[in-house]
Amino acid sequence: MNSSLALLEQAAQAILKSGISKPPGDKLVAALLDLEKEARYEKSSHCLRELVGNWRLCFITGTQKARNRAGIVLGAGKYLFPGIKIEIHFQETTQDQGEIENIVQVGTVRLSVKGPVKFLSKKNLLAFDFTRMRVQILGIPLYDGYIRGGKVSEESFYQKRIAQQAFFAYFVINPQILAARGKGGGLALWAKTNP
Repeated sequence: MNSSLALLEQAAQAILKSGISKPPGDKLVAALLDLEKEARYEKSSHCLRELVGNWRLCFITGTQKARNRAGIVLGAGKYLFPGIKIEIHFQETTQDQGEIENIVQVGTVRLSVKGPVKFLSKKNLLAFDFTRMRVQILGIPLYDGYIRGGKVSEESFYQKRIAQQAFFAYFVINPQILAARGKGGGLALWAKTNP
């Protein structure tokens, strides 16, 4: 197994299970960059079906804009604080189209945003838009409705060009982990939470 990939898998398992040590952030960033570089040469295509399921966010780096302001090349990145649970959920409705839900859980507060996605297999790009939001405290809904143009944004989503949308450029897609660069330049690592 590739040592960079093994490091990412160790980091993901450290978030999901106790007793596994987390690799240092700078080594994880280096592994992410190595795998991203390899993916450019491999040119392997994936599909949205490979993303379907629940994924827990494990590690992130700052966005390119934030790094430029701070004068940092990339930064060591950060593991998510244990008290904050961020998950992303993908559903496929048709080939390479579906829905995304991003869920943030802090104590008894749960915030989720949902919207449409489209996956461009040749580039392993997933474009998305959050058009609905739900806020709950102790399981009691405080808000559940459309945001940011809502239904109109959903209806026009599939006609928009990728350059006009938020997206993730995935460079690692396997049954245990996902790794991607966001449109803003930050890197992220997720671990699969359901079989």
